[in-house]
Amino acid sequence: MNEQLHQSHTREAFYRRDRRSVALAREFTRNTLADWEIIDRADEMLLCVSELATNAILHGVPPGRGLALRLCVHLDGILRVEVHDSGTGQLRDVRTRYRDLHAEDGRGLMLVSMLADKWGVGERAPGKVVWCEFAVGYG
Repeated sequence: MNEQLHQSHTREAFYRRDRRSVALAREFTRNTLADWEIIDRADEMLLCVSELATNAILHGVPPGRGLALRLCVHLDGILRVEVHDSGTGQLRDVRTRYRDLHAEDGRGLMLVSMLADKWGVGERAPGKVVWCEFAVGYG
């Protein structure tokens, strides 16, 4: 088995529950992608980071807490974005929230599902992690 296929680069940042954190998360992502020389699909990734961070701040992060953003690129060309929060929201609510096309909000996850190659929700204690993945030319 090729050892290099299991190597990856990871960067993490933590943000407080503040709407300004969304712009900071985008900037962190933009700088990380530039450092890793990933140009392909950068705009899609930035939009997904914005949507996931916004959802976490509005629905997943309790007062006095924050969110963690993790970016990981594997040498097999998959970039994974993860947003971790410590909220008590149910995982089912996250997956089905975007279904009402006539609502004034709630389209962020629909955008993520359209732009990313894969996305999903996982458990963590406490809270959840919402993630998305992109195939990028890397390595």
